[in-house]
Amino acid sequence: MSADIRSNSIIKTSVIGIVTNVILAAFKALVGLLANSVAIIMDAVNNLSDALSSVITIVGTKLSERPADRKHPFGYGRIEYFSAVIIAIIVLSAGVTSLIESVKKIFHPSDPDYTTATLIVIVVAIFVKLFLGSYVKKKGKELKSDALFASGADALFDALITFATLISAVIMLLWNISLDGILGALISLIIIKAGIEMLFSPINELLGSRISKEFVSEIKNEVMSFDGVHGVFDIIIHNYGPNVLIGSLHINVYDTMDAYQIHGLTRQISEQMYKKHRIVLTVGVYAVATGENRRKELQNKVMQTLSQHKDIVQVHGFYYFENEHRVSVEVVPEISVKDERLLQETLVNELKTIIPNEDVTVVIDHNFS
Repeated sequence: MSADIRSNSIIKTSVIGIVTNVILAAFKALVGLLANSVAIIMDAVNNLSDALSSVITIVGTKLSERPADRKHPFGYGRIEYFSAVIIAIIVLSAGVTSLIESVKKIFHPSDPDYTTATLIVIVVAIFVKLFLGSYVKKKGKELKSDALFASGADALFDALITFATLISAVIMLLWNISLDGILGALISLIIIKAGIEMLFSPINELLGSRISKEFVSEIKNEVMSFDGVHGVFDIIIHNYGPNVLIGSLHINVYDTMDAYQIHGLTRQISEQMYKKHRIVLTVGVYAVATGENRRKELQNKVMQTLSQHKDIVQVHGFYYFENEHRVSVEVVPEISVKDERLLQETLVNELKTIIPNEDVTVVIDHNFS
């Protein structure tokens, strides 16, 4: 999906949210005036405030479309994550406010006065909010928009609160027992928990979260499908917004390939990654020794020895500096390894016993994907 189509879809969905909330607010206000109910009128005002989530989503989406400039060479795509954070804070604040009011009702209960008009408004609000919340949340997941997802969740939480009010009203009418405070407190705690969880996703994106295993596997398989590629390593992907991914990886190629062939291969990989995944990708190269020579002999000894080491999960990047009589290799240690310097020294000493006439450099690499 192109960036323009995605942006237009987010804005369209948000407009639906705004229009629905305004219509619902007008309906509640009308019923509230006819029934002379301050509670219903205040609930209508609450619906207008709910439309704010959709407005924030639209503003964030439009701002994120701003092109890159000198100060922000990767564009403004991450503004979408700030929008999601703001909406999550709104949900969290609503939960805290609701909890405070509910606790007050527990210690100082009052007998609510439910009328036919009140019940009609409650039932209509539940159905409208359920439909709106489900639709917006589904579109947010489909469009990978944290802000839209949070806005949909906000509407569903409103439906949950209203449903709790309906249950309380039925119990009050049937048995004259008021559970407003208790039900409100329970629902508020659920909303607070959800609000905190909603904060995690955009904050993780802003901090730089690890890409999914499925995406890593997909990239590896696609790159490995190119003729001449014999291994894929060091995948690093940075997220600068839903439509801007920048990263790098290394590939193994045989040392018989010339510079022009390598140039063509890396260009093909970069073009496919951008066309299919919108990743601006830099492709580095590791040369794999071939033929019967000292370089191949050392490569086999080093790679086989390190591959069998219990603290190593990956070995790559072997290179032999013939003029210096020095071997260099990169290793990715197990995550359980705490003292990387000690591991490095251990590996260097271990390799020196099998290739005593060569200097050894072991680079500790890390798995960023």
